Amino acid sequence: MSGLQAWAEAAFLGLIQGLTEFLPISSSAHLRIIGPLLPSGGDPGAAFTAITQIGTEAAVLLYFRHDIVRIFLAWWRSLTQTRGPRDPDARMGWLIIVGTLPIAVLGLVFKDAIETHLRNLYITAAMLIGFGLILGLADRFSARERHLNQLTWGHGLLFGLAQAMALIPGVSRSGGTITAGLLMGYTREAAARYSFLLAIPAVLASGFYQLYRSWEHGSPIAPGPTALATVVAFVVGYGVIVWFLKLVSTRSYMPFVVYRIALGLLVFGLLGAGILSPV
Repeated sequence: MSGLQAWAEAAFLGLIQGLTEFLPISSSAHLRIIGPLLPSGGDPGAAFTAITQIGTEAAVLLYFRHDIVRIFLAWWRSLTQTRGPRDPDARMGWLIIVGTLPIAVLGLVFKDAIETHLRNLYITAAMLIGFGLILGLADRFSARERHLNQLTWGHGLLFGLAQAMALIPGVSRSGGTITAGLLMGYTREAAARYSFLLAIPAVLASGFYQLYRSWEHGSPIAPGPTALATVVAFVVGYGVIVWFLKLVSTRSYMPFVVYRIALGLLVFGLLGAGILSPV
């Protein structure tokens, strides 16, 4: 593969990452599906996906910077309190920590499977369809009455378990957490907002861990093209955040449900035709 082709493919994959990271359609599934269809013909890999997600999370940090600073400072002050966090922002900080525990533990326990067996495209296609249907049912029948100030410790943990499911390409980090929020009765806006905040520590930790591994132990990832993909993901991702938060306040998730099912069926068809290889 020529140097120019590597840069072009990286920029394209960064564009896909930025477009899909915050939508409930699974960015990791899109990178896993599109990678083998590019001229280089290879799976970008879990490491490339994790590193480019640093770009999209940087967009979250920029967009929610005021909320993040306020929550962090309140959480820090709560460390000196003896009766627990009474400030709502401090409580949100602790809830984000609690919600991050499942993906941290499961990510370490199943690290090898996540980077190998769980990237099988038959699994990816099944997850796209299955969790798409669950999202559709949740969006259709959810009470959508709860707001973030009503978030409980138990619900925070359930949000975290749903986020951990996104370790499997095809589930979708935002899709899993938003679906869980809807099933627990939270509004679309509340579920989406908590999804953004909850992803920050997990995604950044995963991305910087993979970046460390690529530097320390050597990696097939090309640093220049990967950096370009990360920058492109940041720019595009920021625009998607603005658009998506406006969308969920007025529209249902049904277009994403239809898209997930159609994409999953397409992947099954490409696998059956031999155009895509499952591993």
